[in-house]
Amino acid sequence: MGEQPLRVLACGDVEGRVNALFNRVRTIQKKSGQFDLLLCVGEFFGTTAEAEAEWQEYRTGAKKAPIHTYILGAASQETVKNFPSTDGCELAENITYLGRRGVFTGASGLQIAYVSGREALQEPGPAHCFSPKDLSALVASLTANSKFRGVDILLTSQWPRGVWQYANNPEVNTKFCGTGSVASLADKLKPRYHFAALEGAHYERLPYRNHMVLQENAQHVSRFIALAAVNNPAKKKYLYAFNIIPMKSMDPSELVKQPQDVTENPYRRSGKDKAEPHKLKTGFDAAEEEEPPGQFFFDLSKKQGGGRGGGRGRKRYADGDRQQQGQPWEGERRGPGQTHDGDGHHQGQPKQPRKPPQPTGPCWFCLASPQVEKHLVISIGSHCYLALAKGGLTPRHVLVLPIGHYQSVVELSSEVVQEMERYKAALKKFYKSKGERCVLFERNYRSQHLQLQAVPVPLDRCTTEDIKEAFMVQAQEQQMELMEIPEHTDLKQIAPPGTPYFYVELDSGEKLFYRIQKHFPLQFGREVVASEAVLNIPTRADWKECKQSREEEEEWSARLRDDFQPYDFALDD
Repeated sequence: MGEQPLRVLACGDVEGRVNALFNRVRTIQKKSGQFDLLLCVGEFFGTTAEAEAEWQEYRTGAKKAPIHTYILGAASQETVKNFPSTDGCELAENITYLGRRGVFTGASGLQIAYVSGREALQEPGPAHCFSPKDLSALVASLTANSKFRGVDILLTSQWPRGVWQYANNPEVNTKFCGTGSVASLADKLKPRYHFAALEGAHYERLPYRNHMVLQENAQHVSRFIALAAVNNPAKKKYLYAFNIIPMKSMDPSELVKQPQDVTENPYRRSGKDKAEPHKLKTGFDAAEEEEPPGQFFFDLSKKQGGGRGGGRGRKRYADGDRQQQGQPWEGERRGPGQTHDGDGHHQGQPKQPRKPPQPTGPCWFCLASPQVEKHLVISIGSHCYLALAKGGLTPRHVLVLPIGHYQSVVELSSEVVQEMERYKAALKKFYKSKGERCVLFERNYRSQHLQLQAVPVPLDRCTTEDIKEAFMVQAQEQQMELMEIPEHTDLKQIAPPGTPYFYVELDSGEKLFYRIQKHFPLQFGREVVASEAVLNIPTRADWKECKQSREEEEEWSARLRDDFQPYDFALDD
């Protein structure tokens, strides 16, 4: 439409460093030309004598801001005194306080919604806080118009809680960061850009969509950007420059274009909640159903399987995707005072809690164990080996296992870790040669011996982002919060040995982690990969439906061994 975009600067907490901010703006404008406006979120004023003196120069007109500057109100009791009222007003030439909350519409039609300060924990809140009434009034003033599609920009001082869901992780403690009321506001107002501060961090979230794919008409995407404080010693980014054409002037088809890296909306539960209510009720947990004996990863004859424990409730279980611990199975807690024993009978009295797993008896995953079915082994290295997953999702679904007895990745010694990494790299190359990407996951929960599952997914089935989203969405449905581990962070840093967890590694190198609290659906990783969103083989989500005869297993293993040979470094070592 030939509309000229507006050139906008956004800034984090100024904290009274007004000269530093405006000097930086002047430098930018000398290099790249004049900007139309500067938007400041977070705490604008400082509390030191130096900050007060700097501000006096602008207030008296001795100095002038080099750009139209719009600021939010106080974010602490100490800075309230700098604002004459809760209504917006000009504080100095070119410096305008927007107000406690409201909508500012520029001459160009650019629409900026804003909320000052922090969330009030009680009513009435202090002067530097906003209340639920402030937010509902703001939402009502905008959404009363039936043609409301969203705002161009949203300014808040606080972060929206959970904005990092489905996306790259910020460098903040997400446990204490942000507030749900700002998240709800952002969800309702659908800003194209949302700026926040107060956390001393710079975080540009991947853009997220405001509609449900295939269920709603396409809408514009939202971008959340948090900015650090001016002149922070760590040199984190505090100024953000962008061009924007007001929504009302844009061609609708241009407005709703979706970038490649768009993610799900972090503030919404998946629509699958409604479609599959049964999943919400139970998940799929072995504790909810009885396990028949004899379903081992390495098959055991009935004689071996039943003869070790000496009686009911003392059988050992281990299969490719679910495995009970190595000592006698003494029942799982199902609720207050309820357990079930090996035959599945409910009993009124709780039994003694199970001791931590220890390899006191044979472990079906230790390669030296006489119970290992050698025909399933694909490759043997110095410290690890590969084996065909029994009842696998696909013919190339394998397990990477340590030869020695380790319960989880975080307990591995460095030489075992190195070889496991070599196997992962070899599998990725192998799968790539077949036109597939590699999904790895580990469940360190009710397991005695580490099993790293490796499942190939055809490249033309879905993207890495789709797979990541599938894990995130299904985790949310189970009320679990998967977090993304920063790229160079070691799993050991966040999961000390003994911590139960679920872990996913995607072919992009992205890693997802969930610290298991109480119950965890044992089939979770398998269910996600089998789901419609990924492999679309939901009937194979249950390992019991995928059993094969010994002859079929031998055939699959032999074929896989031959196929993998060019990538098998263990043959050369």
